[in-house]
Amino acid sequence: MQIWVGLGNPGPQYAMQRHNVGFMAADVIADLHRFTPVKKQFQGWVQEGRIGNEKILLLKPATFMNESGRSVGEAMRFYKLAPEDVTVFHDELDLTPMKVKVKRGGGNAGHNGLRSTDAHIGADFRRVRIGIGHPGHKDRVHGYVLGNYHKSEMDALSDMLGAIGAEAEWLAKGDDARFMNEVALRMAD
Repeated sequence: MQIWVGLGNPGPQYAMQRHNVGFMAADVIADLHRFTPVKKQFQGWVQEGRIGNEKILLLKPATFMNESGRSVGEAMRFYKLAPEDVTVFHDELDLTPMKVKVKRGGGNAGHNGLRSTDAHIGADFRRVRIGIGHPGHKDRVHGYVLGNYHKSEMDALSDMLGAIGAEAEWLAKGDDARFMNEVALRMAD
């Protein structure tokens, strides 16, 4: 079993913010792969399903971004899994908008959801970094990540999320390079 976590903030007022793109990715994966209905568990919302031969628990922490790790750690301990079994989908300032990169371990680059997850389970989890771009100056970061996607970005956002969902089987198989390649090819079309 693997745990896939979409990071975001709960509540409709946050739904379209750049910081919530992890929640958006989780929703698309659940829809495309026909996961079970949502239920409350592990201080969040969970859905279960299969992608290829892999059983996946999809988790959206309801703890707000800064405390995401509490929810992730609780689910990981319940299923007696290791950090290597956890994949976190999150927004990434250091990637151009709509670019998707995967890495294992590493720092958290000031991302409070990653910092919290790292504090609760260690740094060895896989990260699906979803580019949102940088506003240009560090003083503008807070308002930018908590800002909604613009109407002009909606088609590209939809295409990118669809590509993540459609190519999720490569992630499930552990072929991160193939996943990134296939997502990039879909985005180039």
